[in-house]
Amino acid sequence: MGLLTATTSFLLIISCGTTENAASAPVPGIDKVINVKEVERIEKTLASDAMRGRRAFTPDIDRAADFIAAEFKSIGLEIWNNNNNYRQEFAMVRTKNIATSGNFDGTVIDEKNIIVITSQSHLKINQSSGYEKVSIKAGTNLQIEARKMVRSNKNLLVLVDKSFSNSFGNLSRLKSSMFKAYTNVVFVLSDTDPARFDIESTHEITEQKLANIVAVLPGKSKKDEYVIFSGHYDHLGVGKPVNGDSIYNGANDDAAGITALIMLSNYFKQVNNNERTIVFAAFTAEEVGGFGSQYFSRQIDADKVMAMFNIEMIGTESKWGKNSAYITGYEKTNMGEILAKDLKGTAFAFYPDPYPQQQLFYRSDNATLARLGVPAHTISTSKMDVEPHYHKLTDHVETLDLTNMTEVIKAITLSSKSIIAGKETPTRVKVDELR
Repeated sequence: MGLLTATTSFLLIISCGTTENAASAPVPGIDKVINVKEVERIEKTLASDAMRGRRAFTPDIDRAADFIAAEFKSIGLEIWNNNNNYRQEFAMVRTKNIATSGNFDGTVIDEKNIIVITSQSHLKINQSSGYEKVSIKAGTNLQIEARKMVRSNKNLLVLVDKSFSNSFGNLSRLKSSMFKAYTNVVFVLSDTDPARFDIESTHEITEQKLANIVAVLPGKSKKDEYVIFSGHYDHLGVGKPVNGDSIYNGANDDAAGITALIMLSNYFKQVNNNERTIVFAAFTAEEVGGFGSQYFSRQIDADKVMAMFNIEMIGTESKWGKNSAYITGYEKTNMGEILAKDLKGTAFAFYPDPYPQQQLFYRSDNATLARLGVPAHTISTSKMDVEPHYHKLTDHVETLDLTNMTEVIKAITLSSKSIIAGKETPTRVKVDELR
């Protein structure tokens, strides 16, 4: 038995919009837009050998990006944020420290007590350079506070309390791979507030280009309130041959999520009754650090994001069987309860994440916006304790249950209707409770 008949689906979806919208144009049955044939077409394209595993920082990922952008264009979606096209382009820089030195009021600072976050090969600053002086005090969360400062888009001199002596060196991870920026943050482990200072650093800089693929469907009455649907389109690329196969096709991880993204965007565009603005984001570089979603989060006002549906690995049955999926971080907001209410009367059920020990809430592209308070969750069916093809060369389309996957996509569509209509708003994530 399928999730819903075409007639029932029509009635559920039409309730998202206003009476005026409903009367002005016929709404397609969900089965006519979201069906196995279309799911298979998109899946087979994204997970084909021609894509060569879609690894970030290789030409192969560009083929996948072009395909996704072409689908968004064919559907008729708008370009995000006044960009020239669907590609949200940015650069990553990898920095290797060559030399760092400094002094506070003439007293030399040990090099290991200075960490410079910059994309400039040579940086030299002093009290006349216009840097704002801020501090990270004892008893606060060093990593959380440091991340806020790196994200601030300000030139900062950050005085870090010496109580963090044992963990200060961990801040160097912030510069191992970062976005190209025109601001700099200098962390110094010190208990003094200098009147005069000199800091100088030299780095070897390597720049690499990346791009998210982002499209938008403007809302009717609540254009400044956003609902995000997302997935990541990169995978692991090409590796050592095993039984003649060297391509990590990534059919489930995460061609499945991008297939869902395209199907959802097509359906919502055809229905065209969303009161809130819907943003469709195909993220790059999830597998190598989540850089695509991190960059995206800097380009959007998190306070205006009402909910985020991140879709990851929905091509296999969940531990509960067909017509089911789980939501990571279920307990952190009431979003799961809202989705369940909208699915009432259907055969589908969402469950809390059954693998809390694996910290999945923090391991996908929802995490960056969740850390900013957004009710951002990942929807998945993957049996993470026993998934046989996860990050394996055998993650092929043939291993997926495309019929069940189609029902999962329909369920995501139906479960989001109250949020998209602006009738329900999930509670925010309590940032101070996140690790």
